[in-house]
Amino acid sequence: MTTFNDREKAFEDKYKHDQELQFKVEVRRNKLLGIWVAELIGLEGADAEAYAKEVVASDFEEPGDDDVVRKVMGDLEAKGQEMTEHRLRKKMGELLLEAKQQVMSE
Repeated sequence: MTTFNDREKAFEDKYKHDQELQFKVEVRRNKLLGIWVAELIGLEGADAEAYAKEVVASDFEEPGDDDVVRKVMGDLEAKGQEMTEHRLRKKMGELLLEAKQQVMSE
């Protein structure tokens, strides 16, 4: 019975590790997205970093990426920047890959 329990614990530990890793990657992706959008709307330095933190925080409103997309699209629209949701989601996909590489290399 100990072997089964050890195996079960190992699977639980791996699942926990994978979930933590996915969370870190998504947070990093959102930060990279925030920095990218900040540049588009003319923010630099500390203002750009603060905006990136707002984008990260917006992801905690509801599960999934819709809350982030809504925030960013609204901010871009408010600043007169044209962006389609499709283009934004494509950029988010690219940044997710970049974020994963960054997190895995840490």
